[in-house]
Amino acid sequence: MILRARVEPLAWESQFFGLQSAIVRIDDSAPPLTAETLAGQARVQAKIPADRADFLDALQQLGFRLVEGEVDLALAVTPVAPVIAEVATGADIPALRDMAARAFALSRFRAPWYSPQDSGRFYAQWIENAVRGTFDHQCLLLRAASGDIRGYVSLRELNDTNARIGLLAGRGAGAELMQAALNWAQARGKKTVRVATQMGNTAALKRYIQSGANVESTAFWLYR
Repeated sequence: MILRARVEPLAWESQFFGLQSAIVRIDDSAPPLTAETLAGQARVQAKIPADRADFLDALQQLGFRLVEGEVDLALAVTPVAPVIAEVATGADIPALRDMAARAFALSRFRAPWYSPQDSGRFYAQWIENAVRGTFDHQCLLLRAASGDIRGYVSLRELNDTNARIGLLAGRGAGAELMQAALNWAQARGKKTVRVATQMGNTAALKRYIQSGANVESTAFWLYR
């Protein structure tokens, strides 16, 4: 098939990874996607619906390789038991960066497309930015009696009715973190909380589904 798409530069990722990067946006009104269109980019990403084998075949013919699958889920905001969670501050950033780097050491930002340390570095920056109110709007913490961080969840408001979980991590704290996220969303008048995870992350998928989330869509990430 002829795949029509736009190639959009990814300025932030290009700067962060030191790798000229762009993403393919499939658009029937765009020109045909060709090898010449892709030239000049060190890394080009594409995210396609998992049920579009025709897109997958067309991208593979242009040299793209499958990286991973992604699942998008949605959870209705309903009243849940309150959880004692606190808003992360700048003083928590060093510990959170370390936790995120370890929790997300494996992701789509992995070798051979990126350096081995890049995934952890990316998510460490994500959680720092969430504490500072960028990327996500806020980061909530659960603490142990010792004061150590047991788990964290970052959240952002998408619009008047939807919120999204950015990062969620904390061994044994998943159910409480989901409750904290729902409480946060309900306090802001949201109707739905959205979250995405890797297809291979069965622990996260089980947690979200056990918390009441439903799968809305699946997708593939490819790189060239």
